Amino acid sequence: ALKVAKALEKCSKVAKVIYPGLTSHPDHVRAREWFKGFGGMVSFEFDGDAAQTDTALKQLKIPFLAPSLGGVESLYVRPATASHSGISKADREKLGIKDSLVRVSIGLEDTEDLIEDFRRVLN
Repeated sequence: ALKVAKALEKCSKVAKVIYPGLTSHPDHVRAREWFKGFGGMVSFEFDGDAAQTDTALKQLKIPFLAPSLGGVESLYVRPATASHSGISKADREKLGIKDSLVRVSIGLEDTEDLIEDFRRVLN
């Protein structure tokens, strides 16, 4: 997940990557002190609106859209259309959940294949 997060930071269509293993994360120092690793969940904000985000994500070949994140395969979800769909856009944004926010559960696929898939779609 850390390698994927670092690669996402370099993608031109990614506005922000949220992962405690990155030094750019506001709680990185605390996470490094408390945990032995940083987990397999990575979030990022696509640099575009909801429709552009969906169009880009549909081009991914390895991770696929899932209503919940928790398998051995890489999965992604847009919280605005799944877990937080019952909350108004204004309230979601107050919580920091933009329409372009994507959560990814990193699975067991080859890391370089996964990174290349994201690079292909997000650059």
